[in-house]
Amino acid sequence: MNKIIEKNISGKKVLGFFIVTNLVYAFMLMVTIPKTMAFSNGLKLLDMMPTGYDFNYVNKLFSTLGENGRETYLINQIPVDMIYPLLFGISYCLLMAYFLKKINKLKSPFSYLCLLPILAAIADYLENLGIIKMLTSYPNYTETTVTIASMFSVIKSISTSIYFITLLVILILLGIKSLKKTSSTI
Repeated sequence: MNKIIEKNISGKKVLGFFIVTNLVYAFMLMVTIPKTMAFSNGLKLLDMMPTGYDFNYVNKLFSTLGENGRETYLINQIPVDMIYPLLFGISYCLLMAYFLKKINKLKSPFSYLCLLPILAAIADYLENLGIIKMLTSYPNYTETTVTIASMFSVIKSISTSIYFITLLVILILLGIKSLKKTSSTI
């Protein structure tokens, strides 16, 4: 895995993946999520609930969405959200590796931090599969399906949060390293 990452952490590749990933994310935030939420009467969509949800919330949301809203969720939001996790996993894995290399920590146990966005992506896919199952079987989905989908929502949000906190720490370390390098050349 490290060899694949090392071959792909040129600044241009990392930036390219980062831009494409965030364009897809922006499209979801500005188009598919609002289009779906137009039917939700202010209720959050399941994939936007970092602390998870329960059976009663899903019933309330799906009932409020109505047939058109559930179809919009399934036909508009979910397909884009099946592309995004792959892009997120690759892009942010490479971004972490890029900055770890800058602080000379890529060939260390810190390289495992590159797996956090991949874990988040896998959890996002499993969450999406649960949402698809619930949407297609409405109103006959089980509490177990809701619990499992919710669990993957929480795993996705925890791994994403840990990733961004870690990335921030690494960027701070890189800034300190750059300041030290600059002050030693003055």
